[in-house]
Amino acid sequence: MMNVTMIGGGMTKFGKHKDRNLKSMVAEAVGLALEDAGIDKEALQAAYVGNASQGVLQGQESIRGQVVLHEMGIGGLPIINVENACASSATALNGAMAMVALGEYDVALVLGMEKMYFEDRAKVMPAFTGCMDVEVLEQTMKRFKESEEKALAAQGGAEGQNKQKSGQRTVFMDVYALSARAHMEKYGSTQRQLAAIAAKNHYHSSFNPYAQYQQNYTIDEVLASPDVAYPLTRLMCSPIGDGVAAAIVCSPAYAKKIGAKNRVEISSCVLGSAQVGPHEESNLTRIARIAYEKAGIGPGDVDLAEVHDATAMGEISSSESLLFCPEGEGGAFGEAGHSTLGGKLPINVSGGLECQGHPIGATGIRQVVELYWHLSDRAGKRQVQGAKVGLAQNAGGTTSSGEGALSVTIMKR
Repeated sequence: MMNVTMIGGGMTKFGKHKDRNLKSMVAEAVGLALEDAGIDKEALQAAYVGNASQGVLQGQESIRGQVVLHEMGIGGLPIINVENACASSATALNGAMAMVALGEYDVALVLGMEKMYFEDRAKVMPAFTGCMDVEVLEQTMKRFKESEEKALAAQGGAEGQNKQKSGQRTVFMDVYALSARAHMEKYGSTQRQLAAIAAKNHYHSSFNPYAQYQQNYTIDEVLASPDVAYPLTRLMCSPIGDGVAAAIVCSPAYAKKIGAKNRVEISSCVLGSAQVGPHEESNLTRIARIAYEKAGIGPGDVDLAEVHDATAMGEISSSESLLFCPEGEGGAFGEAGHSTLGGKLPINVSGGLECQGHPIGATGIRQVVELYWHLSDRAGKRQVQGAKVGLAQNAGGTTSSGEGALSVTIMKR
């Protein structure tokens, strides 16, 4: 299949935009992407729109993309809505790429959008529980609680029990906490390693004007922040917020025709889901191997990565499954500074989901725009110097055997 070129990207600042609606944020991000690409909205031949939760949160179903794009004067073209948990906009990118590569369209918009912050947090929780099997949710939550209580009791529990609690949390914090406890038991990884990774990402986010969090924290400050679900503290977890990101993708011939100023190749965009039954390697490793093969590279060729760190544990497991380090060594890899800006393989130089924020339908394209900026030397103070290959990894939802949706995207200068 022919490679596809990215010629424009834009995003809003991620955060709690109480005074803005989704339409205004879409107009901002799409306008920036079009300006970056050097084309007018009339040039677009299709739009692929990733969104996970607006139906649950605001009752907007069926035509989410049409509603926001018509508001800014984009219509008449095919608008395809994609809902696939946290990987919604990465899945939208896959669809747009396929149609451009097939020659059906010369140029397309890929949009990721989500407005998730509401004063009533109880309104938001169904957006997360709906990313699980709701028929067994009660049993699942009971298992999470029993596992955490057992872990706290095993370590004495007194200090942890008396520490300030973060309060209401999403169910996926429990999923990651369960994974973290299992990793600690099997490989000897530590809570301090989790904190080191989170502190690194907060450091990175201090250079990112688009991040929801832009404050630097030490490892000890991360450890001292309120507990969410042992061993995770608040500063190890992604916040709830709003955000939109947009990308313009096209054929190499179209990019050449219009004289696009900034061109980055999207070499592969591979989707997957958890396998059913026993399997020899992780679900993500299986997808990553396909993405590497399609792009004609190996994990050692990657110069920077944006991975799905809804918590610091997410970065540990992704670093291992993407073959950046051996299995069981993700915590040590981060603690040693290898994934810090200037290190062996900078990971989440945006601050990642932990700090840039995670409006779930926006994250996949947000990661891609971040890579695009680095691969065209426009990432400002967080620029990874000389970066030639970038990888974005996105995951969403959970089934009895693992992730509901997975994506790995590889981009080249």
